[in-house]
Amino acid sequence: MIEKQNTKIENVVLIGITTKHQDNEKAKEYLDELEFLTYTAGGKVKERFIQKVDIPNPKTFIGSGKLNQVKQYIDEYNVQTVIFDDELSPAQLRNIEKILNCKVLDRTNLILDIFAQRAQTSYARTQVELAQCEYLLPRLTRMWTHLERQKGGIGLRGPGETEIETDRRIIRDKISLLKKKLKNIDKQMAVQRKNRGKMVRVALVGYTNVGKSTLMNVVSKSNIFAENKLFATLDTTVRKVVIKNIPFLLTDTVGFIRKLPTQLVESFKSTLDEVREADLLLHVVDISHPNFEDHIDSVNKILGEIASANKPTLMVFNKIDAFENESIDEDDLVTKRTKAHYTLQDWEKTWMNNMKGNCVFISALNKENLDEFKSLVYDEVKKIHITRFPYNDYLYQEYEEE
Repeated sequence: MIEKQNTKIENVVLIGITTKHQDNEKAKEYLDELEFLTYTAGGKVKERFIQKVDIPNPKTFIGSGKLNQVKQYIDEYNVQTVIFDDELSPAQLRNIEKILNCKVLDRTNLILDIFAQRAQTSYARTQVELAQCEYLLPRLTRMWTHLERQKGGIGLRGPGETEIETDRRIIRDKISLLKKKLKNIDKQMAVQRKNRGKMVRVALVGYTNVGKSTLMNVVSKSNIFAENKLFATLDTTVRKVVIKNIPFLLTDTVGFIRKLPTQLVESFKSTLDEVREADLLLHVVDISHPNFEDHIDSVNKILGEIASANKPTLMVFNKIDAFENESIDEDDLVTKRTKAHYTLQDWEKTWMNNMKGNCVFISALNKENLDEFKSLVYDEVKKIHITRFPYNDYLYQEYEEE
């Protein structure tokens, strides 16, 4: 079973690398996100280490010199956990742990742990547990030593202890059982989707923590849990919404993230089916985030992986209330003007100008520009609705005449 959230704050060290494919600025950006993930999981980051390498060390991921530097730091400052920004092989995890003599996690394990905390329904918990088991299977020997030495904490809210001589068989049996359970739930979910009839389906998609649930609450007048942490929403929520005279189904889905573990994509298949079967996608973007363009690319990549990249899509640029740009003095002739200095008006004149009205700037929290948002959604839903219910066309005309 997935264990309950541990309230103890752990001291954590983060480790990232720079390569020819990932410069120092990008590495720092990834570590910023990893720090937010650590905070969401209940940890406190004490220090961050970055090493420049051509390729990761196959034995210890980073060099021995840097690893010894990390070892000295964790011994001096009583650090319980070290988290790497990339997925580590079972051998790397085992070797690093022997040297550091503390808990070692990677980005995948951390994300799985957060999902374990956030899963509320039996369905979500089953999905998370399957992903955890598939991740742990090749790492069971290492995890057994973890569980002997220290129980609980970040990265250990997993399926639990097993006896070392039978752990692999037990985990494989558990994976088989969880897959069967999810298969039955998938059938039930498919029946539920079928029973919704021909109503137009609209799905909120986007990077994690961009405000999808807040927007869902405002539009559907519901009370879905929303929080300024990553992956606040795991369970798919569907609400009937009526804008003007057209009803449709609005779905809030789990947020995406860069380097999303493949185990989660597979185990959350039914949740992602809501996206696959949607007629219209509302791609919500946190315009206030300095790297929102990278977030858009990451979401589009995952949409491509689940065969949903070509669906009709509206771009919803949220959090305009939090948008800030780096101002430049008019007399400053030295500072080069970059995207960091763009205003919202400047952004509207970039590639966003080529979207032919398929984007809108809002603040779901402060309810700014929601009328424009609803009007845009109404127009897109109406196009789909008319093709599905052509005999109701006169209703739209009567409504607009009024």
